[in-house]
Amino acid sequence: MMRKRWIKIVGAVAALGLVILAAVPFLVNADSFRPQIESQLSSSLNRKVTLGHLSFSLLTGSLVAENISIADDPSLSSTPFLEAKKLDLRIEVGQLLFHRSVRITELKVDSPAIHLIHLENGTWNFSSMGSSAATPATGPSSIPSLSVDELEIKDGSATVATVPAAGNPFTCTAINLTVKQFSFVQAFPFDLSVKLPGDGTVKLNGSAGPIAQQDASKTPFQATLAIKHFDPVVANVIQASDGVSMVADLDAKIASDTANLTSSGKISASQLKLARTGSPATKPITINFAISDNLSTRAGQVTDLAIETGSVAAHINGGFQAGGQSVALNLRLSAPNLPIDQLEELLPAAGITLPSGSQLRGGTLTANLTIAGPANAITIAGPVEIDNTQLAGFDLGSKIQGINPLGGTSGGTQIEKVSTDVNSSPQMTSFSNIYASVPVIGTASGSGTISPSEELNFQLVAKFSNSSLVGSTANTGVNALANLLGDKSNTAASRGIPMTITGTASNPSIRANVGAMVKQAAGGILNGPSGQQGGNALKKLKGIFGH
Repeated sequence: MMRKRWIKIVGAVAALGLVILAAVPFLVNADSFRPQIESQLSSSLNRKVTLGHLSFSLLTGSLVAENISIADDPSLSSTPFLEAKKLDLRIEVGQLLFHRSVRITELKVDSPAIHLIHLENGTWNFSSMGSSAATPATGPSSIPSLSVDELEIKDGSATVATVPAAGNPFTCTAINLTVKQFSFVQAFPFDLSVKLPGDGTVKLNGSAGPIAQQDASKTPFQATLAIKHFDPVVANVIQASDGVSMVADLDAKIASDTANLTSSGKISASQLKLARTGSPATKPITINFAISDNLSTRAGQVTDLAIETGSVAAHINGGFQAGGQSVALNLRLSAPNLPIDQLEELLPAAGITLPSGSQLRGGTLTANLTIAGPANAITIAGPVEIDNTQLAGFDLGSKIQGINPLGGTSGGTQIEKVSTDVNSSPQMTSFSNIYASVPVIGTASGSGTISPSEELNFQLVAKFSNSSLVGSTANTGVNALANLLGDKSNTAASRGIPMTITGTASNPSIRANVGAMVKQAAGGILNGPSGQQGGNALKKLKGIFGH
């Protein structure tokens, strides 16, 4: 009887407890805490926070807001910085029930829309967020510096715009962020994942804090970064008109000490294109980099950026300066004696086109170039030299118009040396101090340009070599013609034959202007010879010069 009595008592107590637990949410007017929580969050974030209807769940120990809105800096935008349909605040239940105050232990935001704005001076619209959190409130229900055990954002989205506007905003989705032991006044671990346009993904994890009070964007942190399948054109980071494109994977370590941001790592880039007139490389390129950036001056230093293909690398170092919506570059590229066979894949990416059906084989390339100006309109300038290579599939001897092909170069052209000073800008690519030594033909010097539409305009003076059939035949004919027209020195050919190269790089038109050379050598006699002697000379040499 006693056992049954105690069982009934325990059962009654349990039933009463369940009734009380079930009744508590109805007895607690959760919505009455809304002004208090809004005030506390607004004070901590230094932004006006607005919550929708609040409900209380005793089983989960949480207050749930139907909506949340965090205002942006009013001087920048009237659109909220963050909007979400649901906010879950895990709280200390005893503090709520017995002391009528709120102590948040976890804060979870479901599917927020975040609006980020990057200003011309380099700051962000979140830079002033939390600037008042270093001074804890003194009220009995304050949330000192918004310290919580866990902060979570689930399935968020974000847009990144610039002021003034430059192109379409950058967007990303599936933002998932977890922060443990979050506080404005001490470091905390975080884990972030993001989905980028075009199937790209970002994973960033490390530690950050304390939050920088003057500018939250300068908060110290250290993290590892992994980006997969990033297409900067699809993501609106680079405009298609800039001429640079790729699909890249990146693995890096990044860190900030509030003053400087440093990063180092590796980029594996496929379908790389580096020029407006270029075409995507057929094989992946590896880029190793080490870069630092002063967060206050926005001046950066490229310690090394190595563009690798095969077993060779071109190295870039120097500085850059961010300002407004552009970045001004002041870099230098060093490429000493790189094997051309391993560079062949990079030529189309850099906009370098060879004559149709031809290919460079063997030899080396040396370049020392400056890369300067706005990143979207750079100028590349400096000396370039190619040594001991062959332009296979291109018979230079048979391509020269104005001199009938008396020999040719056996389906290819051996090149001993080509050197020039390059100056390439979006408006034009110019070549000065050109010197070319082609043993089967001779040498040439001069200058020229390539337009953005790849039209060639080169003016050269060629000196043919007597050691080749093409050269000796041309020299004999030129000297004979000059002799008949009054120049008895037999040195007309040694002064060189003017040549023009027009057309396009893939289909060049090369013409020897023998008439202009002889006209100069003979003092202007060859204006169209009317004398019998001049006419006979032209008839005799017609088989040599195609005039």
